[in-house]
Amino acid sequence: MTRFEDHFSRRAADYARHRPGYPPELFAWLASVAPGRRLAWDCGTGNGQAAVGLAEHFERVIANDASADQLRLSMPHERVDYRLGRAEDVQLAPGTVDLVTVAAAIHWFDFDAFYDVVRRAAAAGGVLAAWVYHQPAIEPRIDAILTRYTRDVIGAYWPDRFVYVDGLYRNLPFPFAEVAHPSFAMHAEWDFERLAAFIATWSGALRYREMRARDPVDAIRPDLEAAWGDPRQSRPIRWPLHMRVGRTR
Repeated sequence: MTRFEDHFSRRAADYARHRPGYPPELFAWLASVAPGRRLAWDCGTGNGQAAVGLAEHFERVIANDASADQLRLSMPHERVDYRLGRAEDVQLAPGTVDLVTVAAAIHWFDFDAFYDVVRRAAAAGGVLAAWVYHQPAIEPRIDAILTRYTRDVIGAYWPDRFVYVDGLYRNLPFPFAEVAHPSFAMHAEWDFERLAAFIATWSGALRYREMRARDPVDAIRPDLEAAWGDPRQSRPIRWPLHMRVGRTR
């Protein structure tokens, strides 16, 4: 069994504040391929970004997270039932879940135990969708600095499971019949400090700060500031979503 490691509770407020939002068309498409719209289950929900998106299309959404700190910051919605606990331990009636989603979290799970729960809970024709995003795309000079930050500054501090994020989920164990899906991306317009705050919330950055007692963003800040220009200037940012989607049975 994979031991649960909580990488985000200690900075839950920063995590919730500085995450980009998922596109509404993602949830519309997921609802369109689910066998029904009665119940969706969002695993590792964090502060509920994906759960509230699903609630626009499903009668009910169960959203769990192992971090009480994350759930205290969750987005309220009348159709979302937030539950504290690991995805591998959630109790759901067999054959009731039309859609299971995991937004940027499945790489932390005990795969075998989680997939067993999914198989039991899924309705006939049920769908599991897991997605992740990696580095943002801004413009080549800035992107190159962010790549250096990811590889050279905090590269040694990423948790072992980061290998799946770095592989864009292509290397993720996924024992289900895959469903072809459109391409989706998140978009935002941020100023310099918003971007700097975002990259400071990455799990590798959190471990760097704990072990070295300094902010890893400082290692690239001068170059990043020079490439950005006026720090008050907002720049368009794009994050492609890398997905695995499958029929559970």
